[in-house]
Amino acid sequence: MAGRYPEIEPYEHGMLDVGDGNLVYWETCGNPQGKPAVVLHGGPGSGCTAGARRYFDPAAYRIVLFDQRSCGRSTPHASDPRTDLGTNTTHHLLADLDLLRRHLDVDRWLVFGGSWGSVLGLAYAELHPDRVTEMVLTGVATGRRSETDLLTRGLGRLFPEAWARFRDGVPAADRDGDLADAYYRLVNDPDPAVCAKAARDWCDWEIAIVPTSAPNPRYDRPDFRLAFTRIVTHYWRSSSLLEEGILLRRAGRLAGIPGVLVQGSLDLGNLLGTPWELAGAWPGSELILIDDAGHDAGTPGIVDALVAATDRFSTT
Repeated sequence: MAGRYPEIEPYEHGMLDVGDGNLVYWETCGNPQGKPAVVLHGGPGSGCTAGARRYFDPAAYRIVLFDQRSCGRSTPHASDPRTDLGTNTTHHLLADLDLLRRHLDVDRWLVFGGSWGSVLGLAYAELHPDRVTEMVLTGVATGRRSETDLLTRGLGRLFPEAWARFRDGVPAADRDGDLADAYYRLVNDPDPAVCAKAARDWCDWEIAIVPTSAPNPRYDRPDFRLAFTRIVTHYWRSSSLLEEGILLRRAGRLAGIPGVLVQGSLDLGNLLGTPWELAGAWPGSELILIDDAGHDAGTPGIVDALVAATDRFSTT
């Protein structure tokens, strides 16, 4: 079919107590007796969206979405400066995901992820390959420091004016160092005005480096900007809270899990060759390049390829 499936609403939702004072929002859509699939949103810190429900045939799938710790409808929210992110780590998110699987009485499920969601999905599948039936990933990343360094510094050569504004948003003494770390300190400053400006500057750069898509309206919301920037800088300053390069080194663990990697040919993350490296290290995976598309999973060609992949897996 062309495009995504029609809009649907959840038939069930709730708040899962994952420990450390965190409640994670979750919802299920589609067919309660259908094939389980879980959607891992990007960011980290973006939150799940209604549009993500529509990559699946609602008659065939039991579609699970959730907001990762401290974002979306999960609580406490990172827009509150009192929210401690010390227990918001990749390890915690992987544990939350498997707790949700057990809570919903799911044995195995298809894992669908975009951007940071592809990082989290790979980490989950490599940790629990017996719990994953297939994987569909887009905006492919593996959480390496080189990937986040490209996004915060390397792309400055392509967008020099926007990057100069981004760099100049941090104190002069920090401009030659780790910009994610510098912004992390700014969005955790005691002065709310400092936090708000840093969050705006960070999100303006996020918009600038995806020139193939219109700005997402979520960036208009101050609460989203602050929560998103607090979470993403918390992860990026620490190499996505993963051992460097581990997801590629362990990609052989994915052998036996069918995987489709849908990547825009103009996705600037391609400059490091990550999708090709992953496809080469993952036996049985398929890399599909979409001409004239970037990082946005809502681009028509990417949408069609993602829906084709979930349709194919719906009967396996």
